[in-house]
Amino acid sequence: MENAGHEHPVESATEALKHDHRIIEKVLDVLERLIARSGEAPVEIWRKAIDFIRGFADQCHHLKEEKLLFPAVGERGIPLEGGPIGVMLMEHEEGRGYVRAMAAALDLWDQDPDAAKRTLVANARPYLRLLREHIMKEDEILFNMADGVLSGEEQKKLLAEFEEHEAREIGPGVHEKFLQIANELEQYSGR
Repeated sequence: MENAGHEHPVESATEALKHDHRIIEKVLDVLERLIARSGEAPVEIWRKAIDFIRGFADQCHHLKEEKLLFPAVGERGIPLEGGPIGVMLMEHEEGRGYVRAMAAALDLWDQDPDAAKRTLVANARPYLRLLREHIMKEDEILFNMADGVLSGEEQKKLLAEFEEHEAREIGPGVHEKFLQIANELEQYSGR
């Protein structure tokens, strides 16, 4: 299962997280198109996008950062509170709030589809902005900081812990399922 879901073998934890970001960005592009088509986008596509965000972006990706990467760089002197890591943690929580609101809107779809669509769009817009900026900050600042303080061996150890985390937290084969969902969403939005 080494480097599950990666086209090429990754050598570091930060490289794996950047790879996750590229997959998440595919779904963010879909979310942007769903916002633009809110009146005509089928509920099933919204559901798939929210399921992906909850399962892959949050449960898989963000938790690898929160439970594994951030503590590892914290041990190397980068403070977990305040500074870049504190900002990332606050943004993870802010994003979870938008996602909870979108999931609640999906639950109301059958009773009041127009209100559900309005709520989806009202939360998807700031979520999209937040996550795009968040990814840029991680890719360009935080991961470079991590690369500067973690040895190659520590990166490889984290990479193995990421795979263990995925197997334990989301289950075997689920990473690949989320990659398939991202591809399906991308195909839908390309129509």
